Amino acid sequence: MMKFKVSQKKRCIRTGNWKRCGAMRFLLVAIAMTVSHAAAETNPLQVFILAGQSNMQGHAHIDTMDAMAYAPETAAILKEIRDGKGEPRVCENVWITSIGSSEEEKIGKLSVGYGAEPRGPKIGPEYTFGLYMQKLMPDQPILIIKTSWGGKSLNTDFRPPSAPPYEFNEAQLEGFAKQKKDISVIKAEKVKATGHYYQLMMEHVNGVLADPSRVYPDYDTKAGHELAGFVWFQGWNDMVDRGTYPNRDQPGGYDHYSDLLAKFIRDVRKDLSVPKLPFVIGAIGVNGETSLYGPDQKRYQGVHQNIRDAMAAPASMPEFKGNVSAVLTEKFWDYEVTSLRKREKPIKEEEKRLREAGKLSRGEQRAALDKLYAETFNERELDILRNSVSNAEYHYLGSARIMTRIGKGFAEAMVELTK
Repeated sequence: MMKFKVSQKKRCIRTGNWKRCGAMRFLLVAIAMTVSHAAAETNPLQVFILAGQSNMQGHAHIDTMDAMAYAPETAAILKEIRDGKGEPRVCENVWITSIGSSEEEKIGKLSVGYGAEPRGPKIGPEYTFGLYMQKLMPDQPILIIKTSWGGKSLNTDFRPPSAPPYEFNEAQLEGFAKQKKDISVIKAEKVKATGHYYQLMMEHVNGVLADPSRVYPDYDTKAGHELAGFVWFQGWNDMVDRGTYPNRDQPGGYDHYSDLLAKFIRDVRKDLSVPKLPFVIGAIGVNGETSLYGPDQKRYQGVHQNIRDAMAAPASMPEFKGNVSAVLTEKFWDYEVTSLRKREKPIKEEEKRLREAGKLSRGEQRAALDKLYAETFNERELDILRNSVSNAEYHYLGSARIMTRIGKGFAEAMVELTK
């Protein structure tokens, strides 16, 4: 092919037949593009597993995307996630299969709507993770397998097979006795729940990998597939579990979580037969950096920092050097909207006072509140305040300004591990 190209070029120059030469150049470019496209199609399907609890499901409603335009770091992402018509982009080379609390599998090209239910469409980290993986790995066919269920712990629900059985400590047992609960029943229920969602996760992953063409229509059986990475985004239920972690407010209070997560990584790799599977840990970062907590948050500071340290710890273990990474999602917290919501508190208190007083009609109450909002915020601030939040703090405010950055951060960390 290369020899033909060179000899034909010489003939064009020698004879001065530029028209023929131009046509031949066009033909050669077309052939090269065809060969390049064919080569791209022969690449193995890159499979990424995304797992965790409610924040992996994702509670950012797509209505919160417009507010991304107000901040430079998210305005750039907004351009990436919208097409020429201003609609959420649909990935061409990325497909997804997702199961969650509804237990219904969703399959399709990656776009919005693979977040938590109901009251959607919503996004989780999967959306910008897939978009940026497609951008960072051009010409690679990609499949995302997402398994996420709200309200699930690592100490019980996702407990890895190599971990010893869950054992209640003395304080827990004494508490059950005081409440006159049947301890034998509680222990039996714990045994039944232990590792249940780990098994569901693995069953879904193995089921998809047994027949990738079911969820990726253009799957090339000759090229095959390879497990390229795993993203873990969980931790809230362990963080609030005083029983399992009685010393959670003290340094090392969540060491057991670190131990379980290390076992989880080893077991996933063993069960999937990928000894060095790249693994990204999303350390929960609700409310941002703990060093910036205000007076009303100080009582949570130690607990929040301890769980984050415990989640990130496996990335520093020698055995995981170079193939496990921790992404501190606190870096993506929206301090601007947090500040606006703090300034809004007096208005909320006044709204409650007016409602309880019952002296004004609804219209009069609304007019009074609108006046307060207009006096407190400018138009830009009001738009951010009203349109960038769709859920609670523990779900990252249901904010696309936060969630899209988290997904992008996961993708960048994953690509760094695969270099």
